[in-house]
Amino acid sequence: QLQLVESGGGLVQPGGSLKLSCVVSGFTLNIGAIGWYRRVPGKDLEAVSCIHTKDGTTYYADSMKGRFTISRDKAKNTVYLQMNSLQLEDTATYYCVAGNPAAWYENEPRYLEVWGQGTLATVST
Repeated sequence: QLQLVESGGGLVQPGGSLKLSCVVSGFTLNIGAIGWYRRVPGKDLEAVSCIHTKDGTTYYADSMKGRFTISRDKAKNTVYLQMNSLQLEDTATYYCVAGNPAAWYENEPRYLEVWGQGTLATVST
């Protein structure tokens, strides 16, 4: 059974950076993509970024392009999300998730199969 454990959230000032990590344990053979969703307080879940498990193709939601970078270290079974130029509106609980890539391309969390516990990233002055 696939398990995802996030870390790396915290408090940062606007313009700052955070790097989230997601340790992946279990089989990913039938999982199309692993990545990140977030929930901003008072808003719906939002797709952030994913990386395809088979070929490493990456996807970013428009508002994250140029600021966020997703990567993976296969030897460490870890997926990372480097977040730069953080803004107040990036404050959210970030979830490491796995499932069908449509979850990100269509911003449809119903295509997700596995969720981590979430890590809070707070951008504040």
